[in-house]
Amino acid sequence: MPVPSAPLAAAAPATPTLFPELAGDRRAEDRRASVNRLRDADAPVHRWYRFVLSFPAHLVRRYLDEFGAGPGTVALDPFCGTGTTLVECRKRGVSAVGLEAMPMARFASRVKTDWTPAPEGLLRHAERVAVRARHLGERRNGRDRRRLPEAARRLLIRDSISPRPLDRALALREAILEASDEPDAAAEPGASPAGNAFTAPERLALAKTLVHDAGNLHIGPEVGVRGSREDAPVVDAWLGRIAEMAADLGEVAGLGNGAGVSVHHADARDPSCLEAESVDCVITSPPYPNEKDYSRTTRLETVVLGFAGDLAELRGQKQRLVRSNTRSVYRADDDHRFVEHDEEVQRLARLIEERRAELGKTSGFERNYHRVTLLYFGGMARHFAALRRVLRPGALLAYVVGDQASYFRILIRTGEILARLAESLGYEVVRTDLFRTRPATATGDDLREEVVVLRWPGPDPIRFESTRMTRRNER
Repeated sequence: MPVPSAPLAAAAPATPTLFPELAGDRRAEDRRASVNRLRDADAPVHRWYRFVLSFPAHLVRRYLDEFGAGPGTVALDPFCGTGTTLVECRKRGVSAVGLEAMPMARFASRVKTDWTPAPEGLLRHAERVAVRARHLGERRNGRDRRRLPEAARRLLIRDSISPRPLDRALALREAILEASDEPDAAAEPGASPAGNAFTAPERLALAKTLVHDAGNLHIGPEVGVRGSREDAPVVDAWLGRIAEMAADLGEVAGLGNGAGVSVHHADARDPSCLEAESVDCVITSPPYPNEKDYSRTTRLETVVLGFAGDLAELRGQKQRLVRSNTRSVYRADDDHRFVEHDEEVQRLARLIEERRAELGKTSGFERNYHRVTLLYFGGMARHFAALRRVLRPGALLAYVVGDQASYFRILIRTGEILARLAESLGYEVVRTDLFRTRPATATGDDLREEVVVLRWPGPDPIRFESTRMTRRNER
């Protein structure tokens, strides 16, 4: 359904309002880092594996408090990534549901919200896996080193991991899988086999080890290769990650009892896996319209852990994402139809294409800048439209989004446009909070990262009242 045009939403305040205690007299770059940094007190479980640009746990808490979320509340993160919202909900006893299209991120969210593995059992099991991995790693040298299948290797960013650390990582992966069906031999007599309970956290620990301890990747605003680790103590580093997990499992024991968490492998534009009127609040951070291919930041661990084995499989995963960069645009994409009558989005797309022509830019990526802008906002409009079915009347929503100037330095006020699109679909715009500012990669100018707060009033009042009466009669 196309979205009609409407005036732009009012701009957010010019100064941060969410965390004024961080303002002070500190330098701007220090304030930016502080407000988005994972605090030490929040590290348990969140630190197991997270996107480098993930929004922080204290931001989630801020809106859980405002929305009055507690036992009996169901929170949704339709772009759940590595599970920041879900973990924070679990810690507070709030039931939560996540949607995630990329298998590696979904796996991380599921592991981070399952606190059933016994800490001591995990440590014992990992020690046995480590012995096996070291034995496997000693078998091969030089030409006999383990390698990825060619189709999988081609997915990696070139030189993202050196041959020897890769061999050690593949040996560790093999040892983890071999031990996945083993009982915990060191458990108390009569205890049930627990090997499978430890396999998932052990694999997630390997994912973090690949990125932080074994590979050559530098992941900041952009992902790239920096330096070269010719060798790395992969197994020792992995055991260190396991020890962190075990310590965290002990710390969160007893938290969130009774709060269920589920993570669906789903496209945020199609939440049909969720029941109607089942969600009380939404806290999420969708992708921004820019040239960051989010699948590249997890490519190394996605391939090594076996979540994508060739280009066709990876392409199938990316097709379930809201289009936010030109590397994820496909010929059959048609989300632009959801904003074909939106004057502001159409104006932005025309301006980007006109600037491309003026600058004489002719690459395939640059020719798609205007198209990805249409597809992004159309995809988000489609998301807002489909989400209405699963929201309970009065549901509150918080969307963390950021302005962008990636396309020929043309400013895209993402929060303003998304607020207006949501309003045109029946949502109420409560306000827009300024979370922080950050420098644009191209110009160094400050761009705003905002939280768009929405309220879903419910469907048409007459229809809603009819539904309530029907339910009352059924009872």
